[in-house]
Amino acid sequence: QVQLVESGGGLVQAGGSLRLSCVASRSIFSLRAMGWYRQAPGKQRELVARITGAGSTDYADSVKERFTISTYNAENTVYLQMNSLKPEDTAVYYCAAESPFGQRYWGQGTQVTVSS
Repeated sequence: QVQLVESGGGLVQAGGSLRLSCVASRSIFSLRAMGWYRQAPGKQRELVARITGAGSTDYADSVKERFTISTYNAENTVYLQMNSLKPEDTAVYYCAAESPFGQRYWGQGTQVTVSS
């Protein structure tokens, strides 16, 4: 089982920045990958960013060049640095862990609200 604890959400103005943090009970090296997803009201959950144990990253086109995913602290912590935030970034953001067998584990979610 994988436990994920998220923090860092909040209310910011357009153009501002936030850093989301996720502490996992397992190292990314024992997982296939970790990532961040978002879900806005009335919308489906979508992948925002993903990172593998080897350090490979993927980003949604809408956040490329603005968001950065990274790991720290013996690879048990995953960050999402969000810069140049836009109102359309408003959503609940979820940390996720992907097991070698394809199972996904989710954090509780943290609200990010960007005002115009």
